Amino acid sequence: MSIVSWGMGRAAGLPAAETRDVMVERDLEVKMADGEVLLADRWFAPTSVASAPIVLLRSPYGRRQMGFFGRVFAERGYQTVIQSCRGTFGSGGAFEPFHHEQADGTATLEWLTSQSWFTGSVGTFGPSYLGFTQWAVAGDAPDYVKAMALHVTASCFRDSVVYPGGSFSLETGATWVDFVEFQECRPWQRIRALATAPKRTAPVYTTLPLTEADQRALGHRVEFYQDWLVHEIPGDPWWEPLTFSRQLDRVPPAALVGGWFDVFLLEQVRDYGRLRDAGRQARLTIGPWTHASAKGGAAGIRDALTWFDVHLRGRQPSNPQGNVRLYVMGSDRWVDLPEWPPPADVQRWHLQPGGRLARSTPEPTWPDRYRYDPSDPTPGVGGASLDVRNAGSRDQRHRESRRDVLCYSSDPLVADLTVAGPLSTEVWLRTSQPHVDVFVRLCDVDPSGTSRNISDGILRTDPQPVGAVADEARRVRVDMWPTAMTFRRGHRIRLQVSSGAHPLFARNTGSGERLAAASTLVASDVEIYHDPDHPSAINLPVSNI
Repeated sequence: MSIVSWGMGRAAGLPAAETRDVMVERDLEVKMADGEVLLADRWFAPTSVASAPIVLLRSPYGRRQMGFFGRVFAERGYQTVIQSCRGTFGSGGAFEPFHHEQADGTATLEWLTSQSWFTGSVGTFGPSYLGFTQWAVAGDAPDYVKAMALHVTASCFRDSVVYPGGSFSLETGATWVDFVEFQECRPWQRIRALATAPKRTAPVYTTLPLTEADQRALGHRVEFYQDWLVHEIPGDPWWEPLTFSRQLDRVPPAALVGGWFDVFLLEQVRDYGRLRDAGRQARLTIGPWTHASAKGGAAGIRDALTWFDVHLRGRQPSNPQGNVRLYVMGSDRWVDLPEWPPPADVQRWHLQPGGRLARSTPEPTWPDRYRYDPSDPTPGVGGASLDVRNAGSRDQRHRESRRDVLCYSSDPLVADLTVAGPLSTEVWLRTSQPHVDVFVRLCDVDPSGTSRNISDGILRTDPQPVGAVADEARRVRVDMWPTAMTFRRGHRIRLQVSSGAHPLFARNTGSGERLAAASTLVASDVEIYHDPDHPSAINLPVSNI
């Protein structure tokens, strides 16, 4: 055991190591079906290798960089195989994000069975992209894959990260493209690249058309970024090979760990529901974390060790829990539940005249108005982002002071109110231009007036909805990130309504041009209705958990 692994294991609250004697075999060659060779490292304890189950990690971020995971699992009774994905860190072929993970993952699992140290029991592990490599093989996993540990990830890459609600996740995309660009540099160069990333990505957020943004930031074209831009239409068959949310009847027992402010959360919760509907064994844990949260990462390792001990080693958990474990923000507590979503009374809180939010049906009134100008896009402050400088719950007062953000607030609560489960908002609106986004944000406002974001939702609206009548208000439903939040007595519930959160999501230029080529900026006047015939409201699942 190294001092580093001991210290990090203690800081992460991991169970005690079972051995101090760990070895590593470097650069094992794994041949793919097309002849390319990928490299892997194997971590193991020599005294237990004859019976130790295998934990497989497939990563585009380097084998040495993942060595901590290798040692952590090896010290606790497992063999760990960490493989570099195609085209990364010495593995052969070209790195085409997400496109080869199914075939390469299948070939790697077959290779494991031919090794003298294969024990007939395999688990897969990893966050984010490493989770996607698990999903890529999950639907047709061989019987010896007995468990999966899926941390801050989802089975459908397009809908979870690239185009949630139909709007392009510009900030997350730019952050990841920049990270991948420099990840194989020398350590001191990577540190410098991380420090200078904000300077490089800043031009991306002001460049139009977006197809020129990679050239401006990095000095060259990034093919996979260009692919994401040009394949923006829902249902585009280009995304089919990257969607693994259908064939679920053979998925191994899966432990899902997410964060309330994680980019993958909305789709990850849907994954849990799909697995349960398919009759599969699954567990869901959600904490108060962003995508890159260190505490969330530690929780993911702890959860995986418990899950693997049960499903790979046949051990009984020392502290059994329900299928669902949630952190309730506001009241700062964990709750164990038998299922998702929690039992709740879904209450409609209506937008009211004068910027009020209440359960009563609104009185007849004129709509509220704002002008969305993509040349001065409504800023995104906080939320689900890969950019750690912006991710999470942030002070909303500057954003809420803008004229293109409408705020609807409840009276101060006379008692604590816990909201837990899926959220949605129904908005009646009329716009002067057919191309517009609807962005809604649920906030908690404390007695001092500080407003902090809890949940977001965005929808790139259909410019010609079926059955629409010109110049009439239309209703749109915006699905939001789920949450578990206690609004304390004396606090207020607030709903923001706007037409953007830039650069969290790419601004809608209003021109109707295709995303990659759009360069014409067209402002739109937006009316938000809240009257008996057009009862705009947020649906809040009020729960007694």
